[in-house]
Amino acid sequence: MEKNVVNNFGSFDITFEKGQGSTLSDVNGKKYIDFVSGIGVNCLGHNHPELVKALQNQVAKQIHISNYYVSDIGLKYAKNLLETTGYDKVYFGNSGAEANEAAIKLARKYGYLVSTGKMASTNGTCAVSDKKRNVIVTLEKSFHGRTIATLCATGQDKFHPDCFAPYPEGFRTIKANDYDCLKTAFDETVCAFMLECVQGEGGVNLVDADWAKAAAEAARKAGAIVIADEVQTGTARTGSLLASTELGFDPEVVTLAKGIAGGVPMGACIYKGIAKDVFVAGDHQSTFAGNPLAVAAAETVLNNIKEKEVLENVSKMGEYIRNTVRSWNLRCIKEVRGKGLMIGIDIEETSKFATAGEVQKMCLAAAEKGTGLCISTAGVKTLRFLPPLVITKEEVDTGLEILKSILS
Repeated sequence: MEKNVVNNFGSFDITFEKGQGSTLSDVNGKKYIDFVSGIGVNCLGHNHPELVKALQNQVAKQIHISNYYVSDIGLKYAKNLLETTGYDKVYFGNSGAEANEAAIKLARKYGYLVSTGKMASTNGTCAVSDKKRNVIVTLEKSFHGRTIATLCATGQDKFHPDCFAPYPEGFRTIKANDYDCLKTAFDETVCAFMLECVQGEGGVNLVDADWAKAAAEAARKAGAIVIADEVQTGTARTGSLLASTELGFDPEVVTLAKGIAGGVPMGACIYKGIAKDVFVAGDHQSTFAGNPLAVAAAETVLNNIKEKEVLENVSKMGEYIRNTVRSWNLRCIKEVRGKGLMIGIDIEETSKFATAGEVQKMCLAAAEKGTGLCISTAGVKTLRFLPPLVITKEEVDTGLEILKSILS
């Protein structure tokens, strides 16, 4: 890593030059199977011809305009996204954290409007209250971003170091899939319940569908809206366009990012029902939000992932990876779990490695003798896979052969 680039990410000493499909090439000509896809960003893989063409065409037209105006491609994509998802309105941003910031601000304003009697809540009440409705309930082991507010929403103490204090108040956590906690989780101070459909950074932890529906019902009964953080799970990562649709809890607000534009920085916050008219001009803005280049990429991605073949590949390859790893029956593998192409593998220490991070380095080092493998981690003992949604069986098999040789 060059010394003049701040290494906030703890980046490895590998410099990539190009990619094709689900394979990356570094500046020394070494090849790597990509099971990371930019942490779920390069959903169509690398150098996808339709995405490349769309970006080239848009660059030749316009890259950016002020949000004083709207672009033709922005209007086209907004219509496509909302019709496809069944939502009413969209706010475009530049990242997942920014999308979640928008959702948090929307929730807080909703709570203000309800508590001041200016709008009815999800339980139908409309009356002035002496209690402020500004608490957002999230899940333990959740992750919602690295801005100060989204760090507060994140239910992991390791993301709350003293050096960033003081933190904003108004967040509390409950345990996922715990029915008992729902009895006391929501009251008249809560404006929103925010959850990931699969906890990515927390360890690729699945949320039970029945519990999610029960939690959403409890939140709405208390007058709160429901927010699905689909920054990682959205854009077909789990095998359906929105994971919240599959879980069936029908959130008023959904946040999207990661793969939404296939590698171009972008995020979005979509909302409907009681949430659709909360924001007005001036409530939340961003200079680059919804720029024509990003939405041109997003339009291409959406049109591709709506295709039956892509969704089927996500489900098929995800199941194939999980079943294959389980079939190895290796003592170091404690659990394999996931949904679609969002996969977590818990490992235990062996004589060859002690942590998931060490396995990650060994997978990269495999390139010295042939082909390397890019994987991610989600905690000390969890390997995480987020390969491109269009990854082929041949690419999967090559990557799994590398992993098996290291874990065996």
